[in-house]
Amino acid sequence: MFRLVIDQQRCKGCGLCVEFCPQDNIELSSDMNEAGYHPACIISEEDCTGCQMCVLMCPDVCIEIYRVKVEAEANA
Repeated sequence: MFRLVIDQQRCKGCGLCVEFCPQDNIELSSDMNEAGYHPACIISEEDCTGCQMCVLMCPDVCIEIYRVKVEAEANA
């Protein structure tokens, strides 16, 4: 599982991450940041494959992806 973090205040809403996400899992928010832009936001963290296309395409380096360890459920 992956955790996608988008710096909402640095994002200028260019939409490149939205365009290049192969999972169509990023959209532009209807809310505005302090600079007056509609920043990108993730739709579902469960659908993120960690491909990092959004990270590579972001011209303002606003996106980071982290691998999250999932604890295995104990079978009783």
